[in-house]
Amino acid sequence: MNSATAVAPKVCQDVTRALVERALAIDYTRLPEDVRTLARQCLLDWFAVTLAGIGDPLVELLLDAAREEGGTAAATVVGRGVQLTRAQAALVNGTASHVLDYDDVNLNINGHPSAVLVPAVLAMAEATDAPGSELLSAFVAGYEAACRAGRLAAPGHYLRGYHATSTVGGLGAAVACARLLRLDAERTAMALGIAATEAAGLKAMFGTQCKPFHAGMAAEHGIRAALLAQRGMQSRTDALECRQGFAQVLSPDLDPQAALGDPEAYFIRDNLFKYHAACYGTHSAIECARTLRAEHRFAPDEIESVTVRVERGADAVCNIASPRTGLEAKFSLRLTTAMALCGRDTADLAVYSESTAADPVLVGVRDRIRMELIEGWPLMQTEVALGLRGGRRLVTACDTGIPSADYARQGTRLQEKFVRLTRPVLGAERSARLLERLNAIECTRVRELMRVAGEAVQ
Repeated sequence: MNSATAVAPKVCQDVTRALVERALAIDYTRLPEDVRTLARQCLLDWFAVTLAGIGDPLVELLLDAAREEGGTAAATVVGRGVQLTRAQAALVNGTASHVLDYDDVNLNINGHPSAVLVPAVLAMAEATDAPGSELLSAFVAGYEAACRAGRLAAPGHYLRGYHATSTVGGLGAAVACARLLRLDAERTAMALGIAATEAAGLKAMFGTQCKPFHAGMAAEHGIRAALLAQRGMQSRTDALECRQGFAQVLSPDLDPQAALGDPEAYFIRDNLFKYHAACYGTHSAIECARTLRAEHRFAPDEIESVTVRVERGADAVCNIASPRTGLEAKFSLRLTTAMALCGRDTADLAVYSESTAADPVLVGVRDRIRMELIEGWPLMQTEVALGLRGGRRLVTACDTGIPSADYARQGTRLQEKFVRLTRPVLGAERSARLLERLNAIECTRVRELMRVAGEAVQ
């Protein structure tokens, strides 16, 4: 069948418009308390992982490029004592927040929402000196828009090889920034269309510096899209669902019911925080291994065999069999499971290194691990089975894809993570001062927050 006689695929109507209208209707004062709590926790966690990653060589490279490029300084790079343009600051801060792969996750996007959304809204809100409540409103609006756009094109978008953190995250960033600019629904839909035509990011880049760059790039795209829409740039206002639009081109799936079918849902309730500094796809296996070691106290040389059973999609995300670098180690189910079985601290940033990847004890355990890929399991469900010397067999399972319902305990863990990651770079006094501002974000203006967060690290 040639192009002249081919029947055009059926498309749905008004998804982009409905998504925009729902996002713009969000009012911080009317948000449920648990949603507000989660938004504050996302912001807290973002500052922790970003400050910990701000000294990375990739961040330095991007800073040098931004300085050479120049522009009107309007937004702060956290922990560096410098200001750049809004788009440049979003690029640098977004990259820094994802460079350690320690930032939060949402499976509706199949990616990392805060790494894209927070740097975009911070840069835009600082430029306008918005209050913290407006920052959080825009963040939630962008978060919900990204999740609904992600659900529209799931699961095929991610399975086809697109890094949804970048492609879908940029859509949410555009909506969030449009809200801060007080654009109407028509202009916001234009911004979303501009962001949709910029969408890019390949999963083939996992394990390289391009993966964290994707997060910064998407934040930059979101800011640019909103600013261009504000100036009157035209795009389609049905870019998500139209023929040859975002979903149809970048995915075999287009499911408006999944995107819009539950109008009262807040997908931020599905947010997942990281307590291990590796790809989230490794976390269930790490938890299984930690549980088995804690309960049975075996030595590495007692381990004769290990079987790790995971959902099949993990093979294309975090199954580097023989990692050589610290970055590759974060995407190796075998090595991270071996680390946990051997008692290595998978929350420690320093443990992900070339020396760890080459450690003979870990490599020995790693090479005894057999992967089984299971069709149809929940994305993060994992089972680890050990065979020990003497014939003992141990099995346990875990699914870290289930969000915590204990927000108080989660908040405590995130504050502990914040202190652990920020004190080495800020010192105890400045870390405490920033934490105080973040805990009072609703009554703190963004420029005041960024004055504290932007001071150069030690």
